[in-house]
Amino acid sequence: MKLRKQEYGSCNMVGKNIERIRKAKGIKQKDFIAKIQTMGCDMNPTSYSKLEGQVRSATDREIFVISKILGVTMEELFVEE
Repeated sequence: MKLRKQEYGSCNMVGKNIERIRKAKGIKQKDFIAKIQTMGCDMNPTSYSKLEGQVRSATDREIFVISKILGVTMEELFVEE
């Protein structure tokens, strides 16, 4: 498993949880991005990486689609640990 090179930012609340849940489910980032794209969200690898790293904001549509793919509620993505 690849380690994060940079510290998390503060532009969103969900990125760290998305990364944690995605990795716990054993989903590779490139496969996850492909699923996001097939559900109608236009997202490239750089944009997704910035979302996970909390260096860009997440849109409501992205949060909705990501929660569906991960099989969690949107609220679970906002839980602070």
